[in-house]
Amino acid sequence: MTDASRRLHSTVGAALAAVFAVVGLLFVVVPASVLRFFDVLSRHAGFAPFPGPLERFWLVLAAAYMYVVTVLAWFMFRRPEDPAYPRLLAHAKLASAALSLAAFVLLAPHLILLANAVADGAIGLVAVWLWRRAAGPAQGAAP
Repeated sequence: MTDASRRLHSTVGAALAAVFAVVGLLFVVVPASVLRFFDVLSRHAGFAPFPGPLERFWLVLAAAYMYVVTVLAWFMFRRPEDPAYPRLLAHAKLASAALSLAAFVLLAPHLILLANAVADGAIGLVAVWLWRRAAGPAQGAAP
């Protein structure tokens, strides 16, 4: 990879990370407002408003998340020596566990939130363990 290519990849990666972080924060802080905003844009563009309750939109995002963690687990199976896949799975599952626990504490003490926090937390910890085993001592400490 050339220096110019490396800089381009780095710049695009930084920009995507910033956009994803902001959009993710909006999804958490003002989820209904995001959908209302796009309903307004949709009407102006001649499209229909979002059909049905807000939960249908989150179902699409949840399915996409499950696809990504499935792909990560598949690559862990196919390339067990590569520490990148369990590291990414650990991030995904521990973030899911933390958000579920936060929702349980701050929004509603519902069993599904606690169950997801425990299940994804356990999966995340297993993924951390596998990541550290694959990474070895030199790479095992990086997040």
